[in-house]
Amino acid sequence: MRRVLSHGSFLRFYLLLGAALLTVFLIALAGRAFIEQVSREDRREGLAALPMSLMTRQLVDIPSRERQAQLSEWSEQLGMQLSLMPVEDASLSYFERSRLERGNVLVATSPWRLKRLIPGQSWLLQAEFSTWREQQWHATMAMLGAWLATFDASERLERLGEVQPGSWPLALLGRPPGELGDAQQAHLARGEVVTQLHGEQLDISFVYQLPDGSQWLEAGPATRGANLPFNLQLPLLMALMVVLALIIYLVMRSIESRMARLELAATRIASGRLETRVKVESGDFLGRLGMAFNGMANQVQSLLRGQQEMIRAVSHELRTPVARIRFAVQMVEDMTDQPGIRRQLQGIDGDIAELDELVDEILTYARLGGETVHGAEMDMSLVECRAVAERVIDALSPLHEGLAITLAPGPDIELMAEPRYLQRALQNLVSNACRYGQSRVVIGLWDEPHLVRIDVEDDGPGIPADDRADVFKPFARLDDSRARSSGGYGLGLSIVQKIMAGHGGSVTVDTSPMLGGARFTLLIPRRESPA
Repeated sequence: MRRVLSHGSFLRFYLLLGAALLTVFLIALAGRAFIEQVSREDRREGLAALPMSLMTRQLVDIPSRERQAQLSEWSEQLGMQLSLMPVEDASLSYFERSRLERGNVLVATSPWRLKRLIPGQSWLLQAEFSTWREQQWHATMAMLGAWLATFDASERLERLGEVQPGSWPLALLGRPPGELGDAQQAHLARGEVVTQLHGEQLDISFVYQLPDGSQWLEAGPATRGANLPFNLQLPLLMALMVVLALIIYLVMRSIESRMARLELAATRIASGRLETRVKVESGDFLGRLGMAFNGMANQVQSLLRGQQEMIRAVSHELRTPVARIRFAVQMVEDMTDQPGIRRQLQGIDGDIAELDELVDEILTYARLGGETVHGAEMDMSLVECRAVAERVIDALSPLHEGLAITLAPGPDIELMAEPRYLQRALQNLVSNACRYGQSRVVIGLWDEPHLVRIDVEDDGPGIPADDRADVFKPFARLDDSRARSSGGYGLGLSIVQKIMAGHGGSVTVDTSPMLGGARFTLLIPRRESPA
């Protein structure tokens, strides 16, 4: 089982997701229990609000010396033990005191203990009894009806509004409810309280006829509070969504971070950094993918290294037969004076020189392919860019007398680079421009915030936009004006690209805005000078 878990990323993901759902389910149960507890407490408070509110409202108008006698009378009617005590003497918490000050009733069960503050006074009414009975509700209705009967009919509705009904909606009726039977109406006429049951759920209500017989008092049906309050449902739902989203985010973040490392390694290898490897953290699916990725990188690096070694070996081996052929051609040339044979031998000697130059190009390209990216193996030093450009101009100007090779005016620019390779890259670009330019070649140096830009522009036919990505491929040649007949082996621009990769830079080509031909641009990032 342990192996299955360690080798299955998606299995672990589903197990973690299952654990997340279980956690959310447990939180939902706990939240539901909490909300039901709050709902039960709210229902108990609603049931007790009517009798406690009625008694505290009447105590406001009763003088202090008569209150104890009134409490004794109410205790007998309600079957409760009633008492008054100063708020200061009651052991109340901050939240209980706050609820009392808002006019709420404090309810405790087993046995039932009710507490309510007398409005505008610092006295606390306490009621204690073992259980709720029908006697208490009937007595409450009789007490409320007797209290309302002391007021005029026009004032009773306003006085009724001073009583907190809680779960018992109160109403004053001008006639008895129509669903009462004759026996129930007879009970009302005798001053008794009638209990009614309504609907399929048998909701309870009480009806009482005021002593003067002019109005009927109805309380109920009592609200059950079965549904969860919306103000508690919404926070619970939001909390569950947040917890679930957080757990899924943490699970997916781990997988995504490992996939991002694979993506980064693939990008680095694609850019030529073949030494890049992925850190393998476990033996699961992603771990095995990382190991396969590292194996692929090793194989690619080994193949490229073997290819470079083969190219170098073949190029070196070609030098010996080329040298022997050249020596033989020179011997034959020394042995004959016939002009036709000498012309043929000179042509062969030119071909040998061209072949020798091609071997040099191939060796240079292979050597650059073996360099560590970003020039870790290159011998970097501080290079004066204008001096490099002037040396290139001095070397190529005598070979192209019909062209004007110039260096655009500008400030002196220093750069950390490999001097030999930087000059080789610039020389290849200028040679390429001289090969296709008609009359002018211009070198421009630009000092930018984080890099140095070197432009080489010519007034030749330029390079079509569709072919610009191909000119840097090894042995790539374009049709028309940039054909093989115009010279070159198709490695010069590839060597420039390798040199720029070794410096952490790049080379691009576009249209020259000044001369109208091609413009090659070297972008070389600045490096910190060694201390």
